[in-house]
Amino acid sequence: MIDVSIIGASGYTGGELLRFLKNHSNVNTITATSRQYNGINVSKVHPHLRGMDLKFRDISPEKVDSDIVFTATPHGASMDIVPNLIERDINVVDLSGDYRFDDIDIYEKWYNLKHSAPLNAVYGLPEIYKDKIKDANLVANPGCFPTGAILASLPLAKEKLVETVIIDSKSGVSGAGIKPTEATHYPNCGDNVIPYAIINHRHMPEIQQEVAKFGDVKVSFTPHLVPVIRGILTTVHTFLKEDVTSDYVKEVYDGFYESKPFVRILDLDEIPRLSAVRGSNYCDIGCFQIDQNGRIVVISAIDNLVKGASGQAIQNMNIMFGFDEKEALDIVGLHP
Repeated sequence: MIDVSIIGASGYTGGELLRFLKNHSNVNTITATSRQYNGINVSKVHPHLRGMDLKFRDISPEKVDSDIVFTATPHGASMDIVPNLIERDINVVDLSGDYRFDDIDIYEKWYNLKHSAPLNAVYGLPEIYKDKIKDANLVANPGCFPTGAILASLPLAKEKLVETVIIDSKSGVSGAGIKPTEATHYPNCGDNVIPYAIINHRHMPEIQQEVAKFGDVKVSFTPHLVPVIRGILTTVHTFLKEDVTSDYVKEVYDGFYESKPFVRILDLDEIPRLSAVRGSNYCDIGCFQIDQNGRIVVISAIDNLVKGASGQAIQNMNIMFGFDEKEALDIVGLHP
């Protein structure tokens, strides 16, 4: 049994972490920190947790003492918190972007922040780095867009089938966080599909970093905001270097993700749906269609708050402590 703390537990990712930890058979105690909501029951902020006997506590990071800490903190804040935890031999899964990059210069350029405390972290994509995660004390949880994009792209890169991947992702508004903004105000985003950061989204170099490890592949990425609450639907399309069939490509994906419990490869031409993964830790990948010009289309669907954030963080925790990888996560999506 382990003791778990969440620093910054009042946001959407904090609420989802609590949802899964609540039913985790290997978790003893949970500490949920929040300065703003100190002393208030978590269900007052996260109404889906009604009945959970847990109150937010205003504890400074230096006084947090658990076997593992999830830092659900903004980009730039984690670097001020994580080093002290690591020094005290506390395992950390960081949900910010502060430790995702191999090259700190790239982080500083794309996040427009000076990194004050670089540390060695394992990139927390379990389908690729499970063996490294097992021995890690600091795991950098991937971004939501990169999770769906990387999982959809890696088999093409590994098989040297493509030179470029063009990624079009559409995300629900919960990806913008719990605080309302002008962009996520319903009258502004409802009945709209809104592209943003069209060529310079900070998740692009994260996708590039990981895909390039499997092949000399260039990445182009454009995100869109769509008027749904949860989910990211990612369309990857590119031109094949070889004349192969859809059946062959699907076999490549089947083999690549064999024994990966949270990636589901759909039947040929079947299109992933957000409703099939909503609330779950699954990534569905499908389509595999090739047009007359040799363009292939691969589509993935994830829940941005689960496989794109908190569920994947719990998956990483399970691996770090030698638990069943699916513990507390083996739930299906909500359809319709």
